[in-house]
Amino acid sequence: MEHTDVVIAPVLTEKSNALRQQGKYVFRVAARATKIQIKQAVTQLFGVTVRRCTVMNVFGKKRRVRHRTGRTSGWKKAIVHVAAGQSIGVLERA
Repeated sequence: MEHTDVVIAPVLTEKSNALRQQGKYVFRVAARATKIQIKQAVTQLFGVTVRRCTVMNVFGKKRRVRHRTGRTSGWKKAIVHVAAGQSIGVLERA
């Protein structure tokens, strides 16, 4: 799996912006990506040292359209802790 296939997009929410102040960055990642692959991908793409990587599956929400019920697709989220004094410049400007 290529590094660009592992990290799909950054998650930009109020909570992720608060975590960014602590040196933690939130990304949407490929469903089959492992912690090691995520760590290597972030290091290669952004040139930072990753201390820790926390991964979780986000389940899809139930939605209803008229009389039919369904579910949105789930996705995988990674919280990446970078070394002290380092930051991902692309996301700091977002």
